[in-house]
Amino acid sequence: MRNKTPLAAALVVAAGLSLSACATADEQAAAKPDFDISAQKKTEAATVLEEPKTKPDLVLTDTRGERFDLRERTKGKPTLIYFGYTHCPDVCPLTMSNIAIARKQLPKADQDKLQVVFVTTDPERDTSAELAKWLPSAGDPSFIGLTGDFPAIQAGARAIGIGIDPPKKEKDGTVVSMHGAQVIAFSPKTDKGYVLYGEDTTADDWAKDLPKLIKGETP
Repeated sequence: MRNKTPLAAALVVAAGLSLSACATADEQAAAKPDFDISAQKKTEAATVLEEPKTKPDLVLTDTRGERFDLRERTKGKPTLIYFGYTHCPDVCPLTMSNIAIARKQLPKADQDKLQVVFVTTDPERDTSAELAKWLPSAGDPSFIGLTGDFPAIQAGARAIGIGIDPPKKEKDGTVVSMHGAQVIAFSPKTDKGYVLYGEDTTADDWAKDLPKLIKGETP
């Protein structure tokens, strides 16, 4: 494994292949990826999927309140897709931040090619306006934020093996959104998802892998 910076190491949450740490242990067990991670080929930072995932057939609403057809708008472009929510206390902002840090190290032409899509798992609170406010601070202004009906979002996540459950209110009044914490990278050559990254992926990991992912290569 690559060395991780002290800051990244301190912030990383251990359960890289289960639900985000926004959930309890029992809840985390409920929505792991629907494929056997252990059976897949590994690189230093990622899992290479033997059976590539088809990009979700999702038509949602972007941060400008406009219709966004995910397949149509990202066709032929290197695309990273992540399901999370803006009230997530740790994993979601860390994931977006690490990708943003790595993106800034790319040549301008590659930065323009890369599509980073954040799909909310908490659409009731994560309106277009909320996503528009949160994404630039948590990640990068270029990141695409999408919201819409929860059943459609859940179906889209499950189509690529990411488990998410409806947000629920805890006894203390906090709302928890349980979601798989993986990022899937889709190739610009085939629009298929071949590479999966867990929540322990650092900015250095992304910086090393993004140039290859942008070209449609396996890291």
